Amino acid sequence: MADDLSLTEWTVLGVLAEAPRHGFAVARELADDAPLGQVWTVPRPLVYRAIGRLADEGLVEAVRAEEGDRGPTRTVHRVTRTGRRRYRCWLDAPVGHPRDVRTELLAKLVLRKRAGVPSGPLVRAQREHFAPVAAGLARAARRAEGPDRIVARWRLESIRAVERTLTAIAADDQRG
Repeated sequence: MADDLSLTEWTVLGVLAEAPRHGFAVARELADDAPLGQVWTVPRPLVYRAIGRLADEGLVEAVRAEEGDRGPTRTVHRVTRTGRRRYRCWLDAPVGHPRDVRTELLAKLVLRKRAGVPSGPLVRAQREHFAPVAAGLARAARRAEGPDRIVARWRLESIRAVERTLTAIAADDQRG
């Protein structure tokens, strides 16, 4: 089921949602030296595997074949209606855990920016989702002692950094 997609599969779907492409072009967008690849790098074989899984799930479909410059014929894929609907739901959903901020949330924010989709709604939803987490971490940091206090303080400061970053992203989004 598409709800069980990996971050790699969601990211590949996001690149294909921008425009129909062949796997090699998607892989270029997710290379470690590409802007999106700096967030989530995906090696070419995994891009092709992800496209296969997305096709199996009915989220993308082949639309044409293009002759490769120096290689085999390349199959161009596009996102289906179902794929686009599921992708938008994923793109709008806050991440469940603070550990997913560096990967999944950042990927969502970058994909939204690339597509010209405002970040504000996701930022607000994410801040609301993390508010009780931050409050719980603050309580834990006050009560903890010894080594537990070090971990509690680290986690609290991490969530505070996320809050500050989300505030800055929202401000940037409002400025345009």
